[in-house]
Amino acid sequence: MYIYNVTVNIDESIHDEWLNWIKEHIPQVLGTGKFEKATLTRVLVEEDMGGVTYSIQYRTYSREALDAYYKEDADNLRNEGLKKFADKMLAFRTELQIIDEYTVNFK
Repeated sequence: MYIYNVTVNIDESIHDEWLNWIKEHIPQVLGTGKFEKATLTRVLVEEDMGGVTYSIQYRTYSREALDAYYKEDADNLRNEGLKKFADKMLAFRTELQIIDEYTVNFK
């Protein structure tokens, strides 16, 4: 399994607008059929540059699906946010490969 992680720092002046937008954007990314699940989290650090930082983690079972997303969908979906929020957000992306997952079973 793979995680496509997008970390975004949002200027406080557009925070509420961006948060509403991302909650509509995530279902669009999932609608590509390349991911099975997404998690929106707030990063709990104070940035020197200010703003509020979020991480969106999209999970997919295959490298092929992630590559297909890059080839077929990523540019259009990324450009939407760039056009709307331009210099008021800073984003970077990382790919993670899940090696093992562990859970605690309380009985």
